[in-house]
Amino acid sequence: MYGTQHRGLPPNRLNELLDQVRQEFDGQSRSSEHYENQVNGQIQEMEMIRNKLYQLEQTQIKMKSEYDAEVKALRQELDNARAGGMPSHMGNQPQYGSASQPQPPALGHGPSNLFSGIMANSGQGGPGLAPPPSQDQQPPPQQHPLQPPIPGPQPAGPPPAQQPGPFQGYQAGPPAVNGYGPQPPQPTSSPGMNKNRPSNRGPPGPATPQQGQLSYPDPRASPQIGRSAGAGPNPHPPFHGGYGNQLADIDPDTAPDHLKRRGTEWFAVFNPDVPRVLDVNLVHNLVHESVVCCVRFSIDGRYVATGCNRSAQIFDVSTGQQVSVLQDETVDKDGDLYIRSVCFSPDGKLLATGAEDKLIRVWDIQSKKIRNIFGGHEQDIYSLDFARNGRHIASGSGDKTVRLWDIDVSQQVLTLSIEDGVTTVAISPDGRYVAAGSLDRSVRVWDSTSGYLVERLEGGEGHKDSVYSVAFSPDGHQLVSGSLDKTIKMWELTPQKGMLPGSGPKGGKCIRTFEGHKDYVLSVCLTPHGEWVMSGSKDRGVQFWDPQTGIAQMMLQGHKNSVISVAPCPTGSLFATGSGDMRARIWSYGPFAGERR
Repeated sequence: MYGTQHRGLPPNRLNELLDQVRQEFDGQSRSSEHYENQVNGQIQEMEMIRNKLYQLEQTQIKMKSEYDAEVKALRQELDNARAGGMPSHMGNQPQYGSASQPQPPALGHGPSNLFSGIMANSGQGGPGLAPPPSQDQQPPPQQHPLQPPIPGPQPAGPPPAQQPGPFQGYQAGPPAVNGYGPQPPQPTSSPGMNKNRPSNRGPPGPATPQQGQLSYPDPRASPQIGRSAGAGPNPHPPFHGGYGNQLADIDPDTAPDHLKRRGTEWFAVFNPDVPRVLDVNLVHNLVHESVVCCVRFSIDGRYVATGCNRSAQIFDVSTGQQVSVLQDETVDKDGDLYIRSVCFSPDGKLLATGAEDKLIRVWDIQSKKIRNIFGGHEQDIYSLDFARNGRHIASGSGDKTVRLWDIDVSQQVLTLSIEDGVTTVAISPDGRYVAAGSLDRSVRVWDSTSGYLVERLEGGEGHKDSVYSVAFSPDGHQLVSGSLDKTIKMWELTPQKGMLPGSGPKGGKCIRTFEGHKDYVLSVCLTPHGEWVMSGSKDRGVQFWDPQTGIAQMMLQGHKNSVISVAPCPTGSLFATGSGDMRARIWSYGPFAGERR
């Protein structure tokens, strides 16, 4: 039978087949090992390249630091030479300390003087909130040639008819503190301050000037709207066009009705060189007992938060009524403690505050209880931003770091260090990037997950002085920045796609510069759909700019001191301002209906 005669493969043949399979397997194993070695070699090579790039970046940072130190020394020598007297051929150049060009403050590091002097030398009285000078002030005494000029209020009346000098425009006063000039008189008492205990605070900054009551019946008591001495109430020539972006040169008294808007103690002028398409009006005036350092709307537009001395306050946007005061009662009641930054969580239930005591507090608004406290920064916190995921907060500090915090696990998740103080931070709408501005004049953008530096925006087309404010456009493709160089810049961000963050060339470029402010730009933002760039300045003005052309549409004047913070309402048609005049204001804006009569 077939079944009984069937036999299996001979043993030798079976062994041969098994040997062939084994040999093929060994060959595949050797080939796989070869490929694995190749991949490991490439990974090692990439790691070496990455380390080399890091070393080169660190070398560049060190070289830049040495260069900046050398430039600083040369500037100091130049300042000393100016203090000792200018050569005769320089006599017609603008002098620091003159009415036309106030002396720039020396911005240093530390919890008290990072922002010091920003509101000083305004020409209308002391560091921001000192009362205007009296009429009977004595002329300044002769100063030692090497002593830095002492900034102070400008004397009333026309200046003496003499050659401008390096000390013109300065008044005598107490000895300078940290080189910033005399401190204004302290109020006899203020909220949260022990009047019997001397303050150990440094010189005031834009968000921390000494408190005092101002009296400016006319909002044109401002560097923006100059008035010649003895010229009467209307020294300006008849209205004419051709102002460019210098809207401060327009006199509202002579401007046509359709190019101005007036309210009680405020006015706006519109650029005569472009069609007027915008209107503005004051909605609410929110009075505070100290400088308003920051303003921010909730995502739904129903509330606005302000940061001031020792507390954050929340107001109902529709009524202007205060609905909540958030204040940490465990903090020592003596001395000042300014809240530098506030931001709502996307769901509107939490408010994060950053303060001079180096702490971030996350408040549950309904219960007025602190949900999280984050410590780690070594100097004042100047800026905060909530990510759209409602979980992460970015912070910037004078300690030269940007930090990312996770409120769900209540811990720090990322630290980004740079070589100078961080003044402002912003998280992109999609949460992928965090941007920061710094005293070193740079704008940086990092990947928020890996911490890789994606962009460093500086150089020939960059800012010429410290950057004090950054904001992403609604689509996240552009970034705007405001600087002490009096300009705003719009940057196009082009991170490399399909590559590791930081592995490609820096592609960001400045696509537009907005010039027209008369003094430091302290705050910038874009309206919710990107139609306008808004800016607030030490010149006390708020300006609206066309982001496509860089042309100013409107200048708004009303605050009696520096406009420290501007913020758009996410739902549109409103914006808020915070100022050193102890006021926050809510304004409306919209299409211009037609010529006013």
